[in-house]
Amino acid sequence: MNQVARRLGKTFALVLPVVLVLSGTLAVTRVPWAASSSEAQVLTASAKTKEQVAAQDAKKAPQEVLRRKLLDELQEKDPGAALTQLQVEMARQPSLAKYCASIARSLGRAAVAKYDGATQRAQAWSRPVCDTAFATGVASVG
Repeated sequence: MNQVARRLGKTFALVLPVVLVLSGTLAVTRVPWAASSSEAQVLTASAKTKEQVAAQDAKKAPQEVLRRKLLDELQEKDPGAALTQLQVEMARQPSLAKYCASIARSLGRAAVAKYDGATQRAQAWSRPVCDTAFATGVASVG
């Protein structure tokens, strides 16, 4: 009886790590954000023109249109220009003020992405627009 228990314990000790490693590997390969190369090509092929994006923006909520516009400006210029424009838009359209922090956090994350993960470089553009939401967005990536 004692030998059977030992043999069973040894078998589990050898088999269990193998099963755990294999199941973990399979779980990681099945994540929904991991696109196969053919899916990536489909996404690239379905890129939209600025006119198509503008037509879709007309259907979107004003805060989403502003977010898209500011993210584009951040990519074309720098985070400082986008934050300045955000401040101007908040003064011009006070009804969008409740979305200011969310938009600023998005700009912070986009700034880190623009500078290839260099959070210090992105953080250098931080300013007190919508409290510290831009800085929070930068910090959330790092």
